[in-house]
Amino acid sequence: MTELPPLREVIARYGLNASKALGQNFLFDMQLLKRIAAVPGDLRGAEVLEVGPGPGGLTRALLAAGARVTAIERDRRCIPALAELGEAYPGMLRVIEGDAMAIDAPSLFEGKPHIVSNLPYNIGTALLVGWLSAPWLPWWQSCTLMFQKEVAERIVAKTNDDHYGRLAVLAQWRSTARIAMPVHRSAFTPPPKVMSAVVHLTPLEAPEGVNFAVLERLTGAAFGQRRKMLRQSLKGVPGALNALERIGVESTQRAETLSVADFTALAKAVG
Repeated sequence: MTELPPLREVIARYGLNASKALGQNFLFDMQLLKRIAAVPGDLRGAEVLEVGPGPGGLTRALLAAGARVTAIERDRRCIPALAELGEAYPGMLRVIEGDAMAIDAPSLFEGKPHIVSNLPYNIGTALLVGWLSAPWLPWWQSCTLMFQKEVAERIVAKTNDDHYGRLAVLAQWRSTARIAMPVHRSAFTPPPKVMSAVVHLTPLEAPEGVNFAVLERLTGAAFGQRRKMLRQSLKGVPGALNALERIGVESTQRAETLSVADFTALAKAVG
């Protein structure tokens, strides 16, 4: 491996100011990036998917940890900087220029990769829901993802928490989700207006007989009108009110009082 120039120097050389339109916020602190790369565990020889590497700060940390990285980058300004990184780690970095929302990521891997990304803020939640809706057990081993702190709290929230909602249920019904570390806004260039956090998800066996599309519809309806009783918020979902009665949940409850297990039981009963 050749000696790499400082990341700030690479950004200056290629004129890589962060794009607000692409939801970019760059991280320069290599100690922090190493900590993020360590969250999934030992990555020596492991396949890793990184979405939105930008100038390659996290990519450096992943490569240094021994990972074989496939990076999807939409911003073509960043491609030369990533190519330079690939030269420093021969055969360890594959860069795909394109939109992560449109690329068939599972087809890129022989085995099950870890997903490790400082996600672009404007597509992070949509990407996660897509990865959670994959056939189960999923095509990935774990997800280590940077989100705005509020989104991270929504992913890991428990029943009756202010942050508890659709995203918590979709994440937790068949995976464990935890906040691995908070990240202060000052760590980014440019600093976003909000704090961030790294979330780590590992897949669990899914409860049998639960259809993801049904669960998604139920949680969308229930939390879309979260201040209303379930008999009101779920009346547009065929079979939902009868299913509530069958699983012993009062229709006078509100969505935030139902546990993840309640929602999966409801989805199973609706069928």
